[in-house]
Amino acid sequence: MHELGITRNIVSIVSRHAKGARVKRVSLEIGKLSAIMPDAIRFCFDVCSRGTELENANLEIIEVAGRKKCRDCQLITETNQVFGACECGSWNTSPVAGEELRVKEMELV
Repeated sequence: MHELGITRNIVSIVSRHAKGARVKRVSLEIGKLSAIMPDAIRFCFDVCSRGTELENANLEIIEVAGRKKCRDCQLITETNQVFGACECGSWNTSPVAGEELRVKEMELV
């Protein structure tokens, strides 16, 4: 489960920016094409935040829809797959949203 390592990094990043202050809330954006499972992040967050400034912080996860752009017809469509054909039939597509993992904001006490 790579989410454990990812969550450790999230806790480390937020702790560093909190500079010793207690963290009340952390808001993450996780793209649906990122291969990161939000439920696994939630579980790991409770474990990884113990004994840190983030212990008992509320974790908010915003899932970002996947979108891809066709390089041939320029159409942008929502998708649940990184690869796939465009409505025009072209397979020349690339993801433009949904692969991100971002700490959007944090609230300190």
